[in-house]
Amino acid sequence: MSANIAATGVESTKEEFKLREVVTAASAGTVIDWYDFYIFGSLSTIISPLFFPSTDPLTSFLVTLLTFWIGFAVRPFGAIVFGRVGDLVGRKYAFLVTLLIMGGATTAIGLIPTYATIGVAAPLILVALRILQGLALGGEYGGAAIYVAEHAPDGQRGYYTSFIQTTATLGLFISLAVVLTTRLSLGTEAFASWGWRIPFLLSFILVTMSLYIRMRLRESPLFSALKTAGKTSTQPIKDSLGNKRNWKLILLALFGATAGQGVVWYTGQFYALFFLQTALRVDLVTANIIVSVALLLGTPFFIVFGKLSDRVGRKRIMMTGCLLAALTYFPLYLAMNSFSLTADPPTPAHPIVLTAIIFVQVLYVTMVYGPIAAFLVELFPAKIRYTSLSLPYHIGNGVIGGLVPFMSTLIVSNTGNIYAGLVYPIAIALITFVVGTMFLPETFATRIWDEVNEPVPDARAQPA
Repeated sequence: MSANIAATGVESTKEEFKLREVVTAASAGTVIDWYDFYIFGSLSTIISPLFFPSTDPLTSFLVTLLTFWIGFAVRPFGAIVFGRVGDLVGRKYAFLVTLLIMGGATTAIGLIPTYATIGVAAPLILVALRILQGLALGGEYGGAAIYVAEHAPDGQRGYYTSFIQTTATLGLFISLAVVLTTRLSLGTEAFASWGWRIPFLLSFILVTMSLYIRMRLRESPLFSALKTAGKTSTQPIKDSLGNKRNWKLILLALFGATAGQGVVWYTGQFYALFFLQTALRVDLVTANIIVSVALLLGTPFFIVFGKLSDRVGRKRIMMTGCLLAALTYFPLYLAMNSFSLTADPPTPAHPIVLTAIIFVQVLYVTMVYGPIAAFLVELFPAKIRYTSLSLPYHIGNGVIGGLVPFMSTLIVSNTGNIYAGLVYPIAIALITFVVGTMFLPETFATRIWDEVNEPVPDARAQPA
């Protein structure tokens, strides 16, 4: 009997190790994809005069932000294209293809001649590459999140998928760190002239490493079982988008979860960075350090709230995050202004306080984002999960959330009020809170393996 217990313990340890390997491999690739995608945003103030020259610096910056947003706008199309591939062929194949496209497009951005060299072709090529990045990211996130979720046991899905949720913030953090290191190493003049290309070119090395790691992975066990049982969809787009019941779930996921989550994510991280540099005139290096430290301190809380959602539910945590963000953004940004400048040229009077204020915003991000991968996986059936999940996620994050920097900057420029840009994310967060609280189902008790009649043990029933 003791031998059987020992054997069971060994098997359990092997499964745990295998699951951690899956999480690490999927997360590493997704971090690199987010790094690739956000390098452009991190360098927007440097790129704008090089590719979109104008006598008005604000116009150049707004056009650059619009180009940044184009990458977000096409993400839903990438979700449909690669979602179909993921539901037909497999999760692993889809996110290998998206990784190659993303890495290739990012590396190419680092090689484009500027407007001064090739004229209007420069911004056109840049926009085309941003579109490729957006299409790739539209397929990448859903594949990685589903791949991990379909390996995880019921009762621990929020915990394991929360590691995927850290990847967007880690990708942004790495992009800021690389930009900062390159800028300090080369100096202001060299960095603005040619050094900005280095972070883009670095992508080639990172993608090669990630591709090697991911090639060693096997297909999701749930998808493999579904395929063996003959229960996969032969027309995932039709089954997902041609079904009224599924459309109801997609719209609920969009307006009751991902729209609010998207604006909270981009306000707490990207808009905070833009606000420091543009409205408060904090220099690039100091602003990047402040935001990077806040991101680093906040990242573990994705896992905290992901794990907590396995116990108390996904919905409660996400709705609390949306409400807190909507109620406190104005006071937080007023405080940022109060603790920012003391001289001309401006210098941060209290960088630690500014870091703490942005850290609070990052906490809101972890609340809305930590549980959402598990929630979306549990909301949709396995045979059309990739297509169905990816669509509301990328509309909410790519279109609605991705508009935060552009819309907020545009509103500020038209009103002259540096706080007016917060109206957009606050309104969306409140809409999500109301819709989500009233109509969103709770999913954390869902057993996703029941679809293939191969249930796995429920981790909630096991002693801690």
